Amino acid sequence: MQKLSLEALAREHLERARQLSAGRSSETIHGGHEHALRQTLVALIAGTTMAEHENPGEATVHILSGRVRLGAGKDSWEGRTGDFIIVPPARHDLYAIEDAVVLLTVVKQL
Repeated sequence: MQKLSLEALAREHLERARQLSAGRSSETIHGGHEHALRQTLVALIAGTTMAEHENPGEATVHILSGRVRLGAGKDSWEGRTGDFIIVPPARHDLYAIEDAVVLLTVVKQL
C-alpha cells in the first residue's frame, strides 16, 4: 500500500511551476505507460495552457485548487476548487484562469 498527500504534492508542484518558464509542473502519481489507469497531478500558473491534444481514453479532471477552463472545439467548461469535470472524447485543452492544481485521471483504451 502507498499513501500520498495530494495537498503537499500540489504545493510542491505549484512552486516548481512558478519557477519554470513553461509555467507548469506535473507528476504521475499512479500508473504509467504500462498501465491502463494513470493519475497525474498537474500544476499550472495562471495564463498557462496545456495545448490541445487527443483524449487517449476515458478521462476526468478533479480541480484541487484554483480555476481552470477545459475546452473542446466550441464547447468549454470552467471549474474551480473541488469541481470534477468529465473530459469529452475529443481533442481538448486545459487553461489555467488562476494558478491551479488538478488531478487528471485517464484510462487508456487498450
